[in-house]
Amino acid sequence: RHEERTNSGSGAGLAWAKMCKDCGQQHEGGQENHLYEYQDEVDDELVCHICLQPLLRPMDTPCGHTYCFQCLSSFLKEQDFCPVDRQRLQLHQCRPSSLLVRNLLDKLTVLCPHHAECQQQMQRCELQPHLHNRCPVFRRLKEEAERRKRPHRKALKGNRGEGELDADAKHTPTMTRTPTRGVLPEPGLINPAFEESEEETPLRSSLVAETNVVEMFREQQEEELGLRIVGGKDTPLGNIVIQEIIRDSLAAHDGRLAPGDHILEVNGVSLASIPHGRAISVLRRPCPLLRLIVMQEKGFNPRHPQRPGLEHHPPPSPNTATASPSSHSPHGTAHSQGTVIQVTLVKRDRSDPLGIKLIRKSDETGIFILDLLAGGLAAKDGKLCNNDKVLAINGQDLRHGTPESAAQIIQASEVRVNFVVMRQPEPQEEGGSGGEGQGRVARRTPEPQYFRRPSTYMKDPPGGFSSQEKTVSLKKEPRLSLGITIAGGRDCRSRLPVYITSVQPVGCLHRDGTIKTGDVLMSINGVDLTQLTYNEAVSVLKAQTAHSQVVLRVIQTISEEPEGEAGKEEMESVENLREDDVNWAPLWTHWLGLPSHMHWCRNIVLLKTNQESWGFSIVGGYEESHGQQPFFIKTIVPGTPAHFDGRLKCGDEIVAVNGATTVGMNNSSLIPMLKLQKNKVTLTVVSWPGSLV
Repeated sequence: RHEERTNSGSGAGLAWAKMCKDCGQQHEGGQENHLYEYQDEVDDELVCHICLQPLLRPMDTPCGHTYCFQCLSSFLKEQDFCPVDRQRLQLHQCRPSSLLVRNLLDKLTVLCPHHAECQQQMQRCELQPHLHNRCPVFRRLKEEAERRKRPHRKALKGNRGEGELDADAKHTPTMTRTPTRGVLPEPGLINPAFEESEEETPLRSSLVAETNVVEMFREQQEEELGLRIVGGKDTPLGNIVIQEIIRDSLAAHDGRLAPGDHILEVNGVSLASIPHGRAISVLRRPCPLLRLIVMQEKGFNPRHPQRPGLEHHPPPSPNTATASPSSHSPHGTAHSQGTVIQVTLVKRDRSDPLGIKLIRKSDETGIFILDLLAGGLAAKDGKLCNNDKVLAINGQDLRHGTPESAAQIIQASEVRVNFVVMRQPEPQEEGGSGGEGQGRVARRTPEPQYFRRPSTYMKDPPGGFSSQEKTVSLKKEPRLSLGITIAGGRDCRSRLPVYITSVQPVGCLHRDGTIKTGDVLMSINGVDLTQLTYNEAVSVLKAQTAHSQVVLRVIQTISEEPEGEAGKEEMESVENLREDDVNWAPLWTHWLGLPSHMHWCRNIVLLKTNQESWGFSIVGGYEESHGQQPFFIKTIVPGTPAHFDGRLKCGDEIVAVNGATTVGMNNSSLIPMLKLQKNKVTLTVVSWPGSLV
């Protein structure tokens, strides 16, 4: 028996690599349908006429037939008609089947694909949670695969120094990564996150990155994904990167994408070498299914984990808090935004409630513990607290999750439920006596201090981006409206300047034609608008519009046109796509040409231990081919101080480190400065909101 296990284990790595993590069978990723072993006879009305299997993601044609989405989309790549009645057909004419049909399909009974050892059967919709939370074979294969990914100690020592930053700073550090399709190192990518420890034995081995396929099904073809996007070939970042996931959006409910993911391909269109505007156009194209290929940083692959990770949780150890009588204290790691703690609760049986109330807050993403019910398992254990932020449950990332998704994970778990939570520090303000309410106030007040970019931090915009000032002087009837709507202001989230969101055809500015959507307002009749809140700006504009003569000063940002007329037309269509939308906002690249004196900065303080990396990568600085470029955050690594702090975003510009300006620096100057900061660093950053798709 021992020999049989050994032999089967030798091929476990291959089996795990080829196994679909959703259905547990081996098939060609997103190119083929999931495979299931059905227990009962399936009604013919629920069978696809192409693959002759029960429908998966069923799509209805205008002529009244229903097929699997994958089957139909593959068929229509070669043909232009319905497979049954041969009527002319295109994929965009099809619509998802009704909720009733999808529910009937989800309730079909299937066997666990590992039924030789795991003799479980369940509804089809429950198979994926079963595999990830209950199936012993799936869990064993996953653990064996993770063990094989960890380098041995000798290998670590042998490779010591591989990730040291080269003084030349023109080559990416050659840290080991998992293979990524078509992703090559980029010149100028300097990553303090990759540096090895200066101690005798490194605590980290390599930064793990994976290329994954993410498919998202849209009920309405025009439905927004809920992503904010930065980067592009025309920017220093190069790649297209997710800056933020919008709460309650399609992407947030899907849960597989995260800030910092690099989008490599969309529905077969490569985003590797196209400008930002064109990439946004591709992402906004209406379609029922969006198939993304993304590169996702998974954090450092540790030899001895120093904090509980969000991807893999080992069995409880002396560093793990459990609810059993022999449990130890919870293990936590301090960060500038709080302490990360892992707690394991052990239920008497699967149906035993934990006694935890979870909520979401209006001013912060994620899930929080509202209350621990008296007499409940969590309250008796005593290690979870009110207001703890839930980062993960049973290894599933919930930083952008919902209380409903957390409840499903808990209900699907066996007797052990592993929590990773962040706990805010006790208030240290003068006169504070502690307590949860005061702790919350101390953390939230005062508001982040924004300040104008000092003259010593001034710099030119990135290559290809610039601005010009325009002045419009016109005479008008006193009661005649200017015909513009505005957004931004000193009180908005990203401290955007006041800018024009629409120029109405009924106003006098539309007839003049000089003022355009997206122009940034400087002054009206000599009254400065650059320091005002939104409401203050509206009041000033209304008051000045009552005059018979108006002098308006604005700044228009300019970016180099994409190559060719087709590219120019596409850029214009992207910019104009939502001008009739009340929530219209410029693209991220629109802000890159804004003069430095219009920027609002803020300081972000990060804390770490000596052995940790700061956890972010940067691009920019002086390069022979591009000249002087600003420094931008390109990647934030999961499980690091920058990640847990939560304020740094991909696409942020670093204008100073500990008060020293980065203007005029190259990589070989900035990297040593960051490496010298052992436990604390203050980054002065400018942040622009990413383009919404």
